[in-house]
Amino acid sequence: MAETLGVAEAKKRFSELIDRVGRGERFLIVRRGKAAMVLVSPDQATRSGSEQKPVGLAAVAGALSDWEEINEVVDEIYASRRRARDRVAPDLG
Repeated sequence: MAETLGVAEAKKRFSELIDRVGRGERFLIVRRGKAAMVLVSPDQATRSGSEQKPVGLAAVAGALSDWEEINEVVDEIYASRRRARDRVAPDLG
């Protein structure tokens, strides 16, 4: 578990924290009560970074890249939306 420090405290003890991180400790730095950063050794940062899953629109695009029927599905979504009676369909150009 990481020790929690405020920004001011971390600034005062930065050299000490670097030494302790080198020995395997972790520190959570908070600003105004919210997590701002984590001090970890480079090998921990690299290891955890490789385990992260992609997020955001790029992840969605990558997940859909192998879906061969995507154009037909999107066309059907647009056609269904045009047939809907509950609200006006937007002008998509």
